[in-house]
Amino acid sequence: MTTPIYDFVSAYAKSGITRMHMPGHKGRGELGFEAYDITEICGADVLYSADGIIEESESNLSSLYGTAHSFYSTQGSTLAIFAMLHLATRGSDRPKVLAARNVHSAFVRASALLDLDVEFLYPESDSHLCECNITADQLRSRLSLAESKPCAVYVTSPDYLGNMLDISALAEVCRSFDLPLLVDNAHGAYLRFLSRDQHPITLGAAMCADSAHKTLPVLTGGAYLHISPDYPEYTDGARSALSLFASTSPSYLTLSSLDLCNAALDGGYAEKITHTASIVTELKAKISDMGFAVRSSEPLKITIAKGTDLAEHLRQSGVEVEFADDDYTVLMITPQNNDSDFERLISALSCYKQVDEAAKKIFNIKPHAAKMTIRQAVFAPCEMIAVENAWGRICASPTVSCPPAVPIVVSGEMIAEDDIALFKHYRIDKVCVVK
Repeated sequence: MTTPIYDFVSAYAKSGITRMHMPGHKGRGELGFEAYDITEICGADVLYSADGIIEESESNLSSLYGTAHSFYSTQGSTLAIFAMLHLATRGSDRPKVLAARNVHSAFVRASALLDLDVEFLYPESDSHLCECNITADQLRSRLSLAESKPCAVYVTSPDYLGNMLDISALAEVCRSFDLPLLVDNAHGAYLRFLSRDQHPITLGAAMCADSAHKTLPVLTGGAYLHISPDYPEYTDGARSALSLFASTSPSYLTLSSLDLCNAALDGGYAEKITHTASIVTELKAKISDMGFAVRSSEPLKITIAKGTDLAEHLRQSGVEVEFADDDYTVLMITPQNNDSDFERLISALSCYKQVDEAAKKIFNIKPHAAKMTIRQAVFAPCEMIAVENAWGRICASPTVSCPPAVPIVVSGEMIAEDDIALFKHYRIDKVCVVK
């Protein structure tokens, strides 16, 4: 598979040309990669009006994922989320989206900018902040009873703990109501390349946002907006939708890494993903045999029901985890990890002294009273106050810990008494409220 972006950037870096253009470092500096950091010079194409090397590279990506078209983002899946929400709701006088409640804060900010009305789906049983286990029957019932039809249904899968929804079943329900299913697949870019393809586009989603950098060999910020071949109408205006929220100065370092990732996936990396998934399965079994409670999760994630104390022990043992709270420790694995990484992990876990703990209270998110629209609340005059004083106030910009970046209270909702404990549970001392 060709690597047109990397080839161009590499040739330019080696050309010795005098740079009388941006960036200001002129290809020289202490970091060592400055020569590859360029701007939209002649021949480099333009990301959001691509008709050259970027278009060719995106076509390679589209063939790998089997999409109508896949678009690059150098601003993470956040940008892709903004764009796909815009594409799904454009043309509606009062756009409404039905969304599973464990949305990333990027969804809330996109809803503010697009002035979306959002109705939330909640899990039928108590769950973690990051989870929202929506079933096809639950979705069908909600849509059947809806007073007005939404523009789209939006879910997060996999979530931060590794839980995966039944995307095929949810997509079938959406099709029966003539609605697009949008998926925040930030943690699942690799799912296409397992022995059994589990990518949302394959399973029936209309669009999804993938953070390539989370699970593939891509620099931070590299992401994809995928559009299903069953919904080609969304390709029209997609670049415009991306550019509406994007910087006009995309990183060619990130673009080059996205470009090289295509060649890697086409050249054997997919097999490495499948092999690594089998290693992770073995690791989960081994960790479980050591007495840890290991949750069922996506193939490249290990979620242990032991929180910050375990995470700190691992850190002191030379293992940095992806996420930990008082309930769980989450580790993300890719083919770039090696045997010594796994040996260090097992060694660290083997010398962890487990102690009996009192049962933790499960904090679940319940419906809140919405007093303002998301847009009204985000753009209203606001102030930061101590969480102890927030009961009864209206949430302005969502105050979240990142990770997991799932809002405890959504903008425009009234903060309830139970929320105070949940804020403290996530070590949030101040919240932003409407004045």
